[in-house]
Amino acid sequence: MANKAPVVFSRSNQKVPELFGANVFGLEQMRVRMPEQAYRALRSCIEQGQELDAGLADQVANAMKEWAIERGASHFTHWFQPMTGLTAEKHDSFANLEGGRLVMEFSGKALIKGESDASSFPSGGLRATFEARGYTAWDPTSPAFIRDTANGATLCIPTAFCSWTGEALDEKTPLLRSSEALNREAVRLLRVLGDQKIAYVYPTLGCEQEYFLIDRDFYVLRPDLVATGRTLFGAKPPKGQELEDHYFGSIAPRVLAYMQDCEQELWKLGVPVKTRHNEVAPMQYEIAPIFERTTIATDHNMLCMEVLKQVAMKHGFQCLMHEKPFAGINGSGKHNNWSMATDTGENLLEPGHTPAANMRFVVMLTAVIRAVDMHADLMRCTIAHAGNDHRLGANEAPPAIISIYLGEQLSEVVDNLVAGTSGRGERRKDTMRLGATALPTLPRDATDRNRTSPFAFTGNKFEFRAVGSSQATARPNAVLNTIFAESLSYMGDAIEKLKGQKGLEGAVNEVVVEVLKKHQRVIFNGNGYSSEWHAEAESRGLPNFRNAVDAISNFCAPKNVSMFECFGVLTSKEAESRMNIQFEAYSKAIAIEGQSALSIARTIVLPAAQKHQLNVAQSVTAAKSAGLKVDAQMKRLQELASRIEQLVAGIDDLNAAFEHAEQHSGLPLEHAKIYRDKVVTSMVRLRESVDLLETMVDDSLWPLPKYREMLFLS
Repeated sequence: MANKAPVVFSRSNQKVPELFGANVFGLEQMRVRMPEQAYRALRSCIEQGQELDAGLADQVANAMKEWAIERGASHFTHWFQPMTGLTAEKHDSFANLEGGRLVMEFSGKALIKGESDASSFPSGGLRATFEARGYTAWDPTSPAFIRDTANGATLCIPTAFCSWTGEALDEKTPLLRSSEALNREAVRLLRVLGDQKIAYVYPTLGCEQEYFLIDRDFYVLRPDLVATGRTLFGAKPPKGQELEDHYFGSIAPRVLAYMQDCEQELWKLGVPVKTRHNEVAPMQYEIAPIFERTTIATDHNMLCMEVLKQVAMKHGFQCLMHEKPFAGINGSGKHNNWSMATDTGENLLEPGHTPAANMRFVVMLTAVIRAVDMHADLMRCTIAHAGNDHRLGANEAPPAIISIYLGEQLSEVVDNLVAGTSGRGERRKDTMRLGATALPTLPRDATDRNRTSPFAFTGNKFEFRAVGSSQATARPNAVLNTIFAESLSYMGDAIEKLKGQKGLEGAVNEVVVEVLKKHQRVIFNGNGYSSEWHAEAESRGLPNFRNAVDAISNFCAPKNVSMFECFGVLTSKEAESRMNIQFEAYSKAIAIEGQSALSIARTIVLPAAQKHQLNVAQSVTAAKSAGLKVDAQMKRLQELASRIEQLVAGIDDLNAAFEHAEQHSGLPLEHAKIYRDKVVTSMVRLRESVDLLETMVDDSLWPLPKYREMLFLS
């Protein structure tokens, strides 16, 4: 590689509190720039989901425009999340002509509603190609923000995206609907439990984002990384993560400079990033934020991924978000820390210290256990895609079997409730109830951590560890909200039915015990990686969908569609569209990988291997002509020739598998199965041949940067 001049970055003189939210039109800016009455009305819309009227929209739009123009913005965009896993935007300027004079305008109508071409985004059958009209609708729960560039700035307005017929074409709309469903059912259950103070409940989220960095000069020399985000070939290096020397290690100065630049950008955008550190694998890192309302946190995670990628290029890096960019070392996840908060500032998953708080906590915990056991198939589906298939169940990732980790103390509470004992020793035979004596004092960290669990209780939240690093978080959280809302509804109905007859505590105790008896099978505190757990999970009746295709097939199971429709999160058509899009995304990802593997093997690896073979053959022939002993060298040449033959056979095999998949025109599920069973299998065999050749071919001839270079020379 050519020597490059070091890139110098200026340090911001602003303190973090001054920097934070500088590019966000948040509550502070609203308070300053809007009349008090309008500000209060807008705040109610944001915090409690109340409807926004047109007059208020005009006031908001004018204040937002003035603020944006002061910060150098000339354009605005409705920023949304189509079903691509990415974000989308179309920029319009504030400029308008009035009597031949250019003026800067922004109306409430333009703020609330935009129009975009919906035909070129994935719709899963909701829209035909000729049905192009789609609408973006302002989401006031997520604040507008400004993205700066060297040549100007753009006002970005988070929005939902729907079709002309009103169907959701994005990930944000179901998330907003699910949050409303959770609020309704949580408040109703709290009323049943006697709480009259809490008026609003909302889900919260904190996403721990893992990622890899490699030198961009290496990246552009790897066509597989450019096309697919992962290395399709690569022999195991002499050193990987065996020495455990990278995790939490000293951060390299160049990487630290990159992290600091990212944090500066994210703080300006109001993203409350807090943690940075080296992860387990070489050149793997993590960034984590403070918890926020889920509808905001999902937007902030999308911004975080964009900023990580964009800033990386300024520093000469490439940021890799794929779940498994390098074989043989840890993959990357996005630990999805999910909980619920109230308008009174309480966390509903926080263990309590009073009888009422204890009762509420146990009911909420029981509802989660029921939700996960009943809808493990749906949870598994939300994290099913081609990239995550390389990670789930391997190295540090949790298994594909969805279970709950509660820790020793909480598991004992559950066991005692089911057994009807207090757990205070053999001499005391009192029954455990949900009053003052129900729970021991539970500190916030009453549980250990279990890194092999896909859904672990970690003090006052559940950590959904199986979410993939490249994923948008909206869908997993929409599903978590929905299944929990359904469970809260069930618990509320059951308790209310018994309350008049048995009193509140008696009704709660009976319902909790009944639900725990039925669903405690999903609790597992052991090693999720062990083969014993797979056998035990099967005996418990827990589902184990080992690959994305099998998992996706469950999204439209009748019980799931019925639940989505009951709680107004997805219609049956919207649910079916998402399942079809997941199948199509899987097939497309494997198709791109298959084509990339064929191209690299044919045009890059094979010529290099044949050139090396020619050099070796000429060397052996010359040595033999000189009367030298070449038996070992001949054996080596024969082995090399055999490996090249295997490579050519592998290329032909993958080509045939790919052609078979391309010619298939059946349902999305059948298409995905062919890619999984034929193309993926052929790619694995081809990789074995290529990786073996990498260890044999002259290093100066090998055309692709190797793992030892990409992971240790940056």
